[in-house]
Amino acid sequence: MKPINVGLIGIGTVGGGTYTVLSRNAEEITRRAGRPIRISAVADRNLELARQITGGACKLTDDAFAVVNDPEIDIIVELIGGYTVAKDVVLQAIANGKHVVTANKALLAVHGTEIFTAASQRGVMVAFEAAVAGGIPIIKALREGLTANRIQWIAGIINGTTNFILSEMRDKGLSFDEVLKEAQRLGYAEADPTFDIEGIDAAHKATILSAIAFGIPVQFDKAYVEGITKLQAADLKYAEQLGYRIKLLGIARRRDKGVELRVHPTLVPAKRLIANVEGAMNAVLVQADAVGSTLYYGKGAGAEPTASAVIADLVDVTRLATADPEHRVPHLAFQPDALADLPILPIGEVETGCYLRMRVEDKPGVLADITRILADQQISIDAMLQREPEEGEGATDIIILTHVCIEKQADAAIARIEALPALQGKVTRLRLETLG
Repeated sequence: MKPINVGLIGIGTVGGGTYTVLSRNAEEITRRAGRPIRISAVADRNLELARQITGGACKLTDDAFAVVNDPEIDIIVELIGGYTVAKDVVLQAIANGKHVVTANKALLAVHGTEIFTAASQRGVMVAFEAAVAGGIPIIKALREGLTANRIQWIAGIINGTTNFILSEMRDKGLSFDEVLKEAQRLGYAEADPTFDIEGIDAAHKATILSAIAFGIPVQFDKAYVEGITKLQAADLKYAEQLGYRIKLLGIARRRDKGVELRVHPTLVPAKRLIANVEGAMNAVLVQADAVGSTLYYGKGAGAEPTASAVIADLVDVTRLATADPEHRVPHLAFQPDALADLPILPIGEVETGCYLRMRVEDKPGVLADITRILADQQISIDAMLQREPEEGEGATDIIILTHVCIEKQADAAIARIEALPALQGKVTRLRLETLG
């Protein structure tokens, strides 16, 4: 049977892994796909690298559009990343009637609506399993495996760099800055780690997951995003003493009035499986009405784990290339004309528990003042920890865990607590999810 010809745009870490795995497992993949899948053209600015990886076994060029416009190419694999050239490449491929496989979460989170609309109109597929959680097949699970379910919420560790940093801070008691330098030395963090440590990468992925889970358009601009740069080792220690661990979670939750879409450091009960995901690993926890809780765990990055997802998409596209476009799995799991108009809730309307750490003068009546303020805002206390002051110190740390409350109530309480004369500095507030 005639092979499927693939044009690979970008042969860096993931592109090189894709070429290697596809070559190594060619026979197995052909048996599954029903026909051979071969990379017949590669575009990359570094032609010498492309030549080293491919051995010159396919056409090489530094012009991505030469591949996109090649009539012999059936599927374009876009692995260059970013919003600009990648968007032009993907839209041109769609306009040319070619299917697209991409690992570009940033592109889909920001421009996904435009791209999916163009693909639907042209009758081609855009597959993106590799865009979220690397080698974990979470997109396929949400779009197909859980299709009978009404999904209630998703909570995921979907950035390995930040999970490695938090694991090291907790295990070794080191500061954020110290662990970040170590992560950069080991290659877990980029020279410019902003997208990772500020939560932007996780928010791109959470946006995509929310769209598939709830059948809504991708709306990255409405996500609440908070990174881990302000976390202190003391907070990880106190959380541990209270039976929790701190993870950077991407959370999408269905509410009566809309959808919560947020990324931030989160206290999770230490007994939860997801709280015990360490190092650079990823995990996504899904709560659905029929199946209950399901957990997906594995490597969220790396050459071959991500290549695994890219090639799975290539096999899917190959199997369905000749199918009636009306009978393929929709890009966002729900039919394009049946997407819901659910609003993304502002962070002030989010409901979650709180961790509050405050440094106060060690004198009578301070704790009573704090608890009175919380009660005035209808916030109930779940647990409390008060550190004994060191000899000679006139101040101590108070840590309070609250039951679930509305964010704006917590904001109001924090503002009043910070106005107390006994308070030294600001209140540290983290959110808490029981994930039960």
